[in-house]
Amino acid sequence: MVRGFGIIALIALVIVALQLQATLTALFLLARIAFFIAIAVFLYFLWRDRRSEIDTWSKRGRTVFYAAALLIVADVGAYTVFGASGPDALAFLLVLIFCGFAMFRVWRDERSLA
Repeated sequence: MVRGFGIIALIALVIVALQLQATLTALFLLARIAFFIAIAVFLYFLWRDRRSEIDTWSKRGRTVFYAAALLIVADVGAYTVFGASGPDALAFLLVLIFCGFAMFRVWRDERSLA
């Protein structure tokens, strides 16, 4: 544990000594974008594996499911770009919860009909 803290302290010392704060900020921004893209690719692969099942759903079910998924992607994208604090963070979480619930209800209703 002490060795780990020593490594972290050494990295922090190098960043401060060489004045690399701007570089670190740019790397953090790139990591946030890469994380967002990784989540999107993972969700795409999930969708691709199950799209034949979704195609058998009713038009209303497909529309609600895809609209909720699109709203989640837009919500996470806005959070990635603009960040959130206070009321914005609450709105971000509420949108995620309501869209997730809508997707779950459509999935459950459509599976019970089949």
